[in-house]
Amino acid sequence: MALSPRLDLRQSQQLVLTPQLQQAIKLLQMANLELSGFIEQEMERNPLLELGEGDKGGSDEPGGDAADMGAAELSGFDLESGVYGADAGMDGSGVVGAQDAPLDADFSVNVFDDGPNDGIAQAAGGSGQLGLSGGSSGGNGRLGGNSDEEGFEQNLSDVPDLRTHLNREMQLLIHDVADRMIASNLIDLVDEAGYLSADLSDMPERLGVEPQDVERVLVLLKGMEPTGVFARDLAECLALQLKEKDRFDPCMAKLVENLHLLGRRDLAALKRVCGVDDEDLAQMIGEIRALDPKPGLAFGSEETQTVVPDVFVRRSPEGGWTVELNSETLPRVLVNQHYFSALSSRASGKDDKQFLSDCLSNANWLVKALDQRARTILKVSTEIVRQQEGFFTHGVRHLRPLTLRDIADTIEIHESTVSRVTSAKFMATNRGVFELKYFFTSAIQSSEGGDSHSSESVRDTIRALINAEDPKKILSDDRIVELLKAEGIDIARRTVAKYREAMRIPSSVQRRREKRMSA
Repeated sequence: MALSPRLDLRQSQQLVLTPQLQQAIKLLQMANLELSGFIEQEMERNPLLELGEGDKGGSDEPGGDAADMGAAELSGFDLESGVYGADAGMDGSGVVGAQDAPLDADFSVNVFDDGPNDGIAQAAGGSGQLGLSGGSSGGNGRLGGNSDEEGFEQNLSDVPDLRTHLNREMQLLIHDVADRMIASNLIDLVDEAGYLSADLSDMPERLGVEPQDVERVLVLLKGMEPTGVFARDLAECLALQLKEKDRFDPCMAKLVENLHLLGRRDLAALKRVCGVDDEDLAQMIGEIRALDPKPGLAFGSEETQTVVPDVFVRRSPEGGWTVELNSETLPRVLVNQHYFSALSSRASGKDDKQFLSDCLSNANWLVKALDQRARTILKVSTEIVRQQEGFFTHGVRHLRPLTLRDIADTIEIHESTVSRVTSAKFMATNRGVFELKYFFTSAIQSSEGGDSHSSESVRDTIRALINAEDPKKILSDDRIVELLKAEGIDIARRTVAKYREAMRIPSSVQRRREKRMSA
């Protein structure tokens, strides 16, 4: 059979991610600050976009669709059927109704409503909690919004940062020009906690000075306030503060040199090293804990911003839960049709008309994408509240095991969409502000064959057992396993140890030493 070229027609289907669809997916995953920055960039590129102003209900521009999706109420929960009653656009399953179907609403409405919204052991091995940044530009949670009332942060006094304070103090302490040059370079190397951890071996050659001059200036700087700055490590920082208090005797020096033993709560080893009895050791440890391990943090640094929630969950007067979007985080983006009409009547060239057409298309798409983003966040949040109703009513002990697929199957969206929605989104509840991902926990089987337990509720149970333990009868991990199995939780000892370490709770040996010391 001869081989010859020929043309064939084949019909096939494939999913193509257009640039606009890809951008819509990115919008869904963006946090408030990222979304604000993106919209500001779009407004710079697109002259037809503008930010809406005006209060809810006081604007002449249409905003019915956005107002309808601003809140969803879950009331009348039937414990037998497991179904919430329909209310505020919700059907019996707790899912947003047909009027909220994705991408098939009337997107001629180009506005989101803007309305009102109703110690040292720790330094050696402890944990801290950092504030998460959130919010949007303008300082009041609204993109581009300007408020006549300044926030609380605006009324705070201007506290100089650590380097500014050290430079001011250095001008009064050091008068020689060469020494001031060395001191300025040393101050630039200090971190925000007040420590000097940089390598100074190349500084004499770089500045054209002698190494002994650098050491001499460094000794002077270590006498500056706050006491403890320019220390190389935690031991030197504490030693500087103890020397100022005239408490740096040989026993205290031994204790400072062996802070790792204090971090492990190994009091027996500390007594042997320091050569003191229990009473003296307890007094020395008390003095150490009264010191500041990070003296530089007492000065101004980057402003810590609190989390701005995307969703509010409130108790409904009828007995259910009201889920409402935070309108302050929804940018009120408008398409200026009058400006488009004025420009279109003056555009004469083909390129000008094409530019205006592209701007109008992109502006309408952005409004549509923002509307869909808000609806999806509300839909996922509403289902989370319905699934975790026990948590909101009774607390973390009643948190249910929940996966992304459980939410996705119920509201009929893809699992990856739920993952994007719950990323960097926060919910304000009667029990605090939580990231949406907090409500998704793994399951731990019940020892009695009943419903499985949430890993987060098991962690809370372990924490409660340890907090309530008798100082004379410290609970080992094996004993905790026995107590949990008595409560119907089938868990292995290694899992208890993993959860305990994740919560930064010391082992039974360390807790016994610590409680013996405090007693």
